[in-house]
Amino acid sequence: MIKNPFVGIAGNIGVGKTTFTKNLAEKYNWLEYYESVIDNPYLDDFYINMNRWSFNLQVYFLQHRFESQIKISNDNQGVIQDRTIYEDVEIFAKNLHMMGNMSNRDWKTYNNLFNNMVQFLKKPDLIIYLKASTDTILSRIRKRNRDFEKNINPEYIYQLNKSYNNWAKNEKNLKIVTFETDHFNIFEDEKQFLEMCHKIEDCLK
Repeated sequence: MIKNPFVGIAGNIGVGKTTFTKNLAEKYNWLEYYESVIDNPYLDDFYINMNRWSFNLQVYFLQHRFESQIKISNDNQGVIQDRTIYEDVEIFAKNLHMMGNMSNRDWKTYNNLFNNMVQFLKKPDLIIYLKASTDTILSRIRKRNRDFEKNINPEYIYQLNKSYNNWAKNEKNLKIVTFETDHFNIFEDEKQFLEMCHKIEDCLK
């Protein structure tokens, strides 16, 4: 396995990225970087009125992940990041624009901002895409019972899932490995987790 890799964890809302990140960080002694969710000042408003708050929310996430990746570039050990900056533009902002919740003007501004930022960033050595069906994801969201997610639209999750699957299948500039997680419980399926780890190690050779 390469020394001090930069690994990203990708996947839809509620799929299990944070727990997977934590477990891999503990196994390999990697530094952990998490997306700003609980302290995000826009999420409550966004889930109530996506059209009004989509641009604000996506710019907040973009600047937070840009800040994290600047720090990652200066780290001298392996790093794992819960959701990457590439998902912001390729999945979330693009999906909001396609659904009519982000105007053409805001989408263009957001893309220009992303393109200017990303040229300064180090690409991940590997992105791990945790894939699950829309029904599985909605079930996991209900189980974790976050207040700001009670108003989440199932259609929004479904469209995100379609976008994630297309991105993981067609992305050419990033190395992505996909794990099906519909029948995977990270707290119980230790054997399957270790098999995933072996595949990750192979991908990082």
